[in-house]
Order: sequence, then C-alpha cells, then structure tokens
Amino acid sequence: MESGASFPESTAAANQEVRSAWNANAAFWDERMADGNAFFHSLIWPATARLLGEVRGRRVLDIACGNGVAARRLAEMGACVLAFDFAEELVRLAQERSADGRQEIDYRVLDATDEAALLTLGEKTFDAAVCCMALFDMAEIRPLLLALHRLLVPTGSLVFSVLHPCFNNAGISQMAEMVEREGELTTQYSVKIWRYLSSETFRGIAMVGEPTLQPIFHRPLGELFGAFFEAGFVLDGLEERAFPPGDPAGTFPLSWSGNFCEIPPVLVARVVPIAAREAN
Repeated sequence: MESGASFPESTAAANQEVRSAWNANAAFWDERMADGNAFFHSLIWPATARLLGEVRGRRVLDIACGNGVAARRLAEMGACVLAFDFAEELVRLAQERSADGRQEIDYRVLDATDEAALLTLGEKTFDAAVCCMALFDMAEIRPLLLALHRLLVPTGSLVFSVLHPCFNNAGISQMAEMVEREGELTTQYSVKIWRYLSSETFRGIAMVGEPTLQPIFHRPLGELFGAFFEAGFVLDGLEERAFPPGDPAGTFPLSWSGNFCEIPPVLVARVVPIAAREAN
C-alpha cells in the first residue's frame, strides 16, 4: 500500500473523493474480481463464511458490496441478500453479473456513512450483515454502526474483514533478508513497522495497476473496535488470516502470498449487539 498526499479534512469532501475513485476504478476491479482474487479466496471468504454460520433462508445485508462477489456467494448459500454500495458504477457492474437470474439479489446505491439513509432499509430486518474489506474505505464508520444496531434483529451479527491494521498499513515496509541457519542460506520475509497508533488518511493503491489512487483510512485496533463498543456491539469472533505455507507466490517478489505465512495481512471479526450476547 503506497502513501500519497494529505487528505481533505472535511468528511463530506473525503466521502466524495472515495466515491469518485471507486467509480473510476470500478471496471479495473470488476475485471480482476469477477469471482474474487487470492486475498478473497484464501483469506477473506473462508473466515467470513465460518463466522457467519448457516445463512440459508436468512436475510443478509452486504455492506459496500463492490461488484457483488460476496453477495453472489451469499445467494449461492441460500441467503436472501440486499447489497449496496455508494459507487454507482460498481452497483451497475454487480447487477450485470447477476443478470442471468441465477441469483436474486437486491442491489441498491446507498451511502454507508449516511445513518438516515441506511435506516430506510428497515429496522430489525436483517439476520446478519457482512462488510468485506471496506471499513477502511469509509471516512466515518460510526453512522454505519449506529444504524446496524437498529437494522439487525436482536440476535443478529456483523462479520467484517479489513486490512490488518497492525501489519498492513502505510506505516510498514515488507522486507526480504538472507539469513544463515545451520549452514543453509534462506530468505526470511518480515514486516518493518514505523507507524501504527496514529489514525491516518492517505491516498494509495489497493490493487496494483488501478487507474486512480484511492483514499484509505487507517484506524488502529483500539479505535476500530472502540467504535463498535460505543455503538453497542461486543466482539464475538476473530481470525487473523495469513497465506498458508506452500501457497503459490504472487506476481511481485514481496507479494503477501507465497512469502508471509506468519504475518497476517487480513483480520476478520464478528460482532454482535450486547443484548444478543447477554441473552446467550
């Protein structure tokens, strides 16, 4: 992830830049994420599915759905899916990919930072929600969390995935060093971290080659989970995901896949309303 220029202070301005960047990058992402990429297949979706549990017949909200990769998986699992994104071009592409009628997914254009707009989806309507790799694309997450507390049924849950704030942010560099172990020379891969605790907003690349740099919002774990706790959620499940040993190497010499098996670039978590946890 590459850091860029400073970011607009206004949340509204930041939000608009995020939308513009995703609309500009939509076709690029859709071409490469028709059915997901290595991150999605190896790190994000297996943990998401485990933490979600059985979804057949349940009503599931897909937050910041992009081109609908997760929404289509959920529909294949038998869920009744409402999916939304605020980038109109991504929603259009998602609708095209579901146009064969095999999956009935209700796609909407909606802003995840607009609490009032989110509540129009219906209070106590959803059994579960997912948000795959999108919270760090949002200038503000508290409106979404407050709305979710009212959108989910009392026993509902949210499963979300993010770039791991500790190991995958603009304050790290990936390294390869030659080391000797009992007479054998091997390459040791590591991450050097020089900045983590400070919240940061920057422009960077989320996928190499994308046409437009996009705003990315780094939140340390305390701030990220603190926002959930303030909104009335508790942490109910957590997986830190790294590529397994022997996974095919990525395109670049220091790609996460094939090199970093002990350092997780992705974190997947499940949160539930406090009332649901107390009921159990």
